[in-house]
Amino acid sequence: MPDCIFCKIVHKEIPAHIVFENEAFLAFLDLHPRSPVHVQVIPKVHPRFVWDVENIGAYFEIVQTIAKALQRAFGEETIHSQIRGDEVQHAHVWVYPDPEKLQGDAKDLIGNAEKLRAALS
Repeated sequence: MPDCIFCKIVHKEIPAHIVFENEAFLAFLDLHPRSPVHVQVIPKVHPRFVWDVENIGAYFEIVQTIAKALQRAFGEETIHSQIRGDEVQHAHVWVYPDPEKLQGDAKDLIGNAEKLRAALS
């Protein structure tokens, strides 16, 4: 989809703080976070809804991997997720620590991305 912001991120046409990428999925920090760290997990293809992702099991394995890495990286047990597809018409899952408990700087995208990438390796 040429006008889809998430497709533009996938194709590296616009910058993003990518924390995970494989051949089918991409995870990056949200610029308008719900918590000091808020990750968008998307398929690289352009399905409108999560339910249309061809390999949904693999998709949710990535979501789980990101959630566990958030727990390790930021020391917060409670990780929230939301299945989205309305504000950006590209399947995506929000994954973020409890905003009431997590302390941190949501504007430190570079530092937060580095911390999360370290927890993923």
